[in-house]
Amino acid sequence: MFSVSAIRSPAPGVLCDAYLCADDKGVSRELTEMHLGGQAATALFSQGGFDRTAFTFASGVFCDTKERLCRENRYYGADGKRSGAVSQPYTRLLFGQ
Repeated sequence: MFSVSAIRSPAPGVLCDAYLCADDKGVSRELTEMHLGGQAATALFSQGGFDRTAFTFASGVFCDTKERLCRENRYYGADGKRSGAVSQPYTRLLFGQ
């Protein structure tokens, strides 16, 4: 296994941490089950409805499929815009840009 905060890319266009897997469409039950197991997928999706298109990995890296960007964090600045620096490596891995 890998550390809770580690993000890995088990397949092209897929990012996973210890709790979820996502692709360029967002958090995916199928990918979570495939790469982390059925128990992880059940735990994640039994929490009720949530926005699958904007998500934060355990390490704090935030990805937004509408923006097609991953950032170092999910926080906003005083101007009301996302303040986290764009994470080029994770953006490239997830969105291929």
